[in-house]
Amino acid sequence: MFHTQGALKHTCNLLAVLCSEAAESTRNQDVSEERRRFPFPEIASSGRLEVQTLKNPTPDEFRKSLDSWQPNLVYLQGKQLDNEEVGSISWGGVELSSPEAVSGLFSSTMPTTVYLEVPHGEQLARSLHSKGVAYVIYWKSSFSCYAASHFRNALLSVIHSSSCHTWDAFQLADASFRLYCLRNNCVLPHGMEVDDELGPNLFGEPPRITVDVPMIEDAAEDEESTSGSLPEIKIYDDDVKMRFLVCGVANSLDASLLSSLEDGLNALLSIEMRGSKLHNRVSALPPPLQAGTFSRGVVTMRCDLSTSSSAHISLLVSGSAQTCFDDQLLENHIKSEIIDKSELIHALPNSDENKPPTSEPRRSVSVACGAAVFEVCMKVPSWASQILRQLAPDVSYRNLVALGIASIQGLAVASFEREDAERLLFFCSRLGENGISNNLKIGSPPSWLKPPPPSRKRPSICHELNPSVANGTFIKKEENEPVLSNGVTVPSTTHRRRIKIAALRPIPHVRHQKMLPFSRISEADVHNGGPVKANLPPPPPKHNSGTTPASHRKSTSTSLAKQVISLNPLPLKKHGCGRSPLHVCSEEEFLKDVMQFLILRGHTRLIPQGGIAEFPDAILNAKRLDLFNLYREVVTRGGFHVGNGINWKGQVFSKMRNHTVTNRMTGVGNTLKRHYETYLLEYELAHDDVDGECCLLCHSSAPGDWVNCGLCGEWAHFGCDQRPGLGAFKDYAKTDGLEYICPQCSVSNYKKRMNKSGNGYS
Repeated sequence: MFHTQGALKHTCNLLAVLCSEAAESTRNQDVSEERRRFPFPEIASSGRLEVQTLKNPTPDEFRKSLDSWQPNLVYLQGKQLDNEEVGSISWGGVELSSPEAVSGLFSSTMPTTVYLEVPHGEQLARSLHSKGVAYVIYWKSSFSCYAASHFRNALLSVIHSSSCHTWDAFQLADASFRLYCLRNNCVLPHGMEVDDELGPNLFGEPPRITVDVPMIEDAAEDEESTSGSLPEIKIYDDDVKMRFLVCGVANSLDASLLSSLEDGLNALLSIEMRGSKLHNRVSALPPPLQAGTFSRGVVTMRCDLSTSSSAHISLLVSGSAQTCFDDQLLENHIKSEIIDKSELIHALPNSDENKPPTSEPRRSVSVACGAAVFEVCMKVPSWASQILRQLAPDVSYRNLVALGIASIQGLAVASFEREDAERLLFFCSRLGENGISNNLKIGSPPSWLKPPPPSRKRPSICHELNPSVANGTFIKKEENEPVLSNGVTVPSTTHRRRIKIAALRPIPHVRHQKMLPFSRISEADVHNGGPVKANLPPPPPKHNSGTTPASHRKSTSTSLAKQVISLNPLPLKKHGCGRSPLHVCSEEEFLKDVMQFLILRGHTRLIPQGGIAEFPDAILNAKRLDLFNLYREVVTRGGFHVGNGINWKGQVFSKMRNHTVTNRMTGVGNTLKRHYETYLLEYELAHDDVDGECCLLCHSSAPGDWVNCGLCGEWAHFGCDQRPGLGAFKDYAKTDGLEYICPQCSVSNYKKRMNKSGNGYS
């Protein structure tokens, strides 16, 4: 697998060995127009990917870096030939083209995966695989630098976004290669004929999920259970139709296009489900039409899971009691049932939805940065639609971009950048130049079919990205960045990217279904051994007193916790831990107490095997999640039930060790909320750490539009503040919104300024 075990399992170390001897000659020669138009992506550390680069090393320097860095993935680049094809490996004039020379580079340290970007590399891959490298990616035949760059970028985008297995990452990158390079005849330069042998290949075995079937020990069981085999679980889910906007130009939705999209999306879902975790299960009623067919001993469970990229889904599952009441066994069964069923997504080639369009979809700057797109309709499971809709607004998730998907059911993919659209449209333009398709541009519809003109002026980015009339590609400004052989662009600054247009775009808001730790159900539906949820009760009634002492506010928050706790079948009684008060408690003491509490509550899957040294098992901004400061900042602002009244990004995240000055995370507020619900919400309800507050204007604790003063830290209802010019509550409730200043602090600041100005004149 790409990830390692233990604390660094969310990162992948990549050792990229570049062949840069042809870079100087390439600069001195006339660069072709195609090379000028194609945006070669740079290889740099980002997301879960940590990169170390070597240029023309000696074999000894390579082995030294291999032993010290211990990478999960080694990328060996071939030199670029004059005809824009990729050649063999050459380091400082020394050719490494024989299997013995390549396998001799690896001695004691063996990476999990080696990517050989050289032509006719099957024999090299066999020698590395036989020496102990688990997975080897190679090319059977010749290929161009453009095809190599596209496949490499798709592969690294998957590793950047997800903690994934080599097999799944290759399947997604290969689907992207077939969709844009192979289908558009862009594997070889100058439009040479292509066949099925072209393209990357993989040596290695697909991963398997081991599911141990429990045997029934009681010999007195009935005949149905004496056979020793238990019925497999069944997932009840309906298929829904989803519309995708894919970057590119397609005058027909042929089988090769649809099959590539199917394989890519199936690989994406396999990545998400292979790294999923079961967080909660609760008994549920069986489907009405299936209840009569259940045999004796079959139970139904509603399971809440989080995927590899922290998307939340809910599944209705039925199976034997032995399976459904064992968390690990149930989780493995769900993974096996979904992943082994490789064809989860089906295109609708003969339906009305996938007929050739009568007009081109209307372009938008929020969808593929205004590039040309076409529409595809597919049938997907409803749980898969939940995952895709939650991942689309994530600006750091690049797996959808690797497949060219720019919009899902009207929801724009936020991580799509200008360079991505230029690169994808480059292959569509070469399709027209090679003479295979003479109808790249969809004919203009009649005037009565044309969409109305936009009601407001487009942003200035639209003027930069005007597509050319000939082939629908972007007109890109020339850049003075050095280009190595095979098209790898070397950044001018160390691991610094340019400003991302996608990060500056407003991300569409999606109302996700939150998985609260409690839900109200009847006791008759509760199975022994499974955690059951209960709905949070309404907040405490209003207080009409003029002032509310701190002790009374503390008792109010305590009574709120007791109300919530009483609804939980596993009583959430006060945790008699003897922990020091929060203002004097050390971080180590706090983390030990949280771990003990989670174990007592049955959340053992949240506790890593390494104990407190690896707790919590969550990474934020390339650092371990700072639970201690997260909890302190939330409880001192009224607790989690305050909701949007807390500025999670501005007030909470800035006090955590995960915060950096150059932080560019846009969804950090929602991420912190999810982590707080997972690790700390039940802990908060079982402790008296919440500093209960009342409105400083109306002196009540009623629910409402809570805002926190950025100067004094007091709470107020936004509706109680009648000062003009404050704006709307949503301007303050956003994670990166405005800072609220209460009336008292505003008056104090005004007096201070007046005093300073008066002293200046005297």
